[in-house]
Order: sequence, then C-alpha cells, then structure tokens
Amino acid sequence: MKTTATRTPSSGRDLPVAIVVGVTLIAVVIASLFFRKEAFVLLAVLAVGAGLWELAQAFGRRGIHLPLLPLLVGDVGILVSAYTAGPEALFVAFLLTVGGVVVWRVLDGNGEPALRDSTAGTFAAAYLPFLAGFVMLLLAMPDGASRVLLFILLCVASDTGGYAVGSLIGRHPLAPSVSPHKTWEGLLGSIVLACFVGVVGLQLLFHGEPMVGVFLGAATVFTASIGDLAESLLKRDLELKDMGSLLPGHGGVLDRIDSMLLTAPAVYLILNVLQPVVS
Repeated sequence: MKTTATRTPSSGRDLPVAIVVGVTLIAVVIASLFFRKEAFVLLAVLAVGAGLWELAQAFGRRGIHLPLLPLLVGDVGILVSAYTAGPEALFVAFLLTVGGVVVWRVLDGNGEPALRDSTAGTFAAAYLPFLAGFVMLLLAMPDGASRVLLFILLCVASDTGGYAVGSLIGRHPLAPSVSPHKTWEGLLGSIVLACFVGVVGLQLLFHGEPMVGVFLGAATVFTASIGDLAESLLKRDLELKDMGSLLPGHGGVLDRIDSMLLTAPAVYLILNVLQPVVS
C-alpha cells in the first residue's frame, strides 16, 4: 500500500477503477482472514508469487535473470513454514531458498552472470517471501486474525491519509528526485490517520494502551514510507512507471504490497513485545 503518495489525475490513474479494485481486494483479504486462516495463507502465497514474477520481468529489462522456479518454491516453503512452525522455521526456509536459488543458477552456468543472477535472487527472496513471512507469524498466533486485520488497517490508513491530505493541500515535495507526487503534507496525513487507527483498532480488538497504538501508527508510516520510496527508486532505475499491470488502476501486485512488506516485521515485533496474546 502506498503511504505518502499523493497521486493526482495527472498521474494517469483511473481513480474509480482503482477504488473498486482496492475495496474488492480488501474485502476478499478480510473475508479470508475470518473464514479460514489457511485461505489467507493461500492468498499471501499467490500475492508474493505474483510479485516475484513481476520483479523477474522488471529485472529482465536489465539483463538480470531471476531463478524464478526456486523462488516460487521458496515462496510456498517460507510462508507455510512461518505459519506452521514459527520464526525459526521462517529463517531456515529462507536460507534453504537462497541455497536453492544459488545452486539452480550455478547449474545453468557460472561466472559473473551467475553471481549477478544469484545476488538478485537472494534479494528477491529477502524482499518478498521473507518479509511476508512476518505476516504469517502474526496470523499463527491465537488471536492472529485480529492482529493481521490491524496490520492491514494500519497500512490502509497510512495510504489513505497520505493520499487525501496530499491531494488536497500537498505543496512541499518529500523526495522529488525519487517520487515527485509525495509531499510532507501527505506524510503528516498518513501519520495522523495511522495513529488514530492504531489507537482505536488496538482498543477495540485487544483493549490495548493508547500509546501503543500511537507507536504502531508512527512505526507503520515510517516503514511504509521507506518501502514505498525504495520501490520508487527501483522503478526509476529500471525506467518503469509500474512493476506490472495485474491490478487495474493500481499497476502491479508489487506496487500494492511494497510498503506492507517492510511494515510487517515492525508490526509483528511491536505487538509481540507490547501487546499480550489474547486467547
């Protein structure tokens, strides 16, 4: 989810289509959470797999060939391992995926191209399935559906606050050389709405302390902004507007989950330390 983006009509987005697609996605994700946790795991595997495919297509523009098959196998292994067996399994599955990526690529040839592709594959494994694994760690807890719901609402609030305020009063670019549509005013809107949702959501779902909710909101905006700007840098280097076109009005799957990926470990750690599990 974009957090500090302030897309205007000049950005070329079809806003009505984007709203319909966004609302539909959120509804499907939330429904899967409370219908059956395994359904959400499946959605996460598919989303990460789509992101890996988009990343492979984008890297191909620079002659970098991701070992996609071991990455897709690792996607399943990392997310399922994290959900079923916890943090240790997440790290082990990630290391096995990296090993598989390197071996697969070396079997196809060695030298500088193999080193380049293996490095890119390691980056892809860390960026997508490994970070997404922290959402699975949240989900695996006894009250995991509520924790993941709060995580999603925080990301949506950060995105919505940034877009609304930035569109209305955004005047001062946040990082013009990276993403010219992001503004300091949009960042403030993200902080206000994310902190509000953090406080209210934590109280309603867990009867938590307001300051923990504020901390969650601020951390979400911080990590989401870094994730968003990092992907913007990557797209600028690859000379791409979007990572893909799978989601009408939004671009690619990776364009939607980029900021959520870095936010997942932060929300997991904060809730794990500051908010006791509710059975």
